[in-house]
Amino acid sequence: MKIVIQRVSSASVTIENKVVADIQKGLLILLGIEDADAQEDINWLCQKVANLRIFGDENDVMNLSIKDCDGDIIVVSQFTLHASTKKGNRPSYIKAAKPEVAIPLYESFVKHLEKEFGKKVQTGVFGADMKVSLLNDGPVTIVIDSKNKG
Repeated sequence: MKIVIQRVSSASVTIENKVVADIQKGLLILLGIEDADAQEDINWLCQKVANLRIFGDENDVMNLSIKDCDGDIIVVSQFTLHASTKKGNRPSYIKAAKPEVAIPLYESFVKHLEKEFGKKVQTGVFGADMKVSLLNDGPVTIVIDSKNKG
């Protein structure tokens, strides 16, 4: 399971000209799921996200978590995070989980993140053609792969 975390001043997700998620200060998380992913990956990543200290304190030092700064979170499914570009110019997505595997894991990730975070998490719509808008704050962008816990 791979995530791209972006600290944002604002972010939104629009589908067919309708805004389905909209936050101010917080995190936009792009979530890529592969067949080998399991609840253990979800548990570890959600704990990491909820406690990651990437927000500025009173001295503008990154010492605060999303919970500490009372921000919000949007999670967007993104199978392209598992793109393989080793051969040719057309990416292969063979490692990305098919919807029948990915959807339950995506839903479990959101529920578990809400539990760790302590409040509602907004989302895009799995498999939809989404327009994601964000104002990256910093910029702060962090990539975490649950297969690289060590």
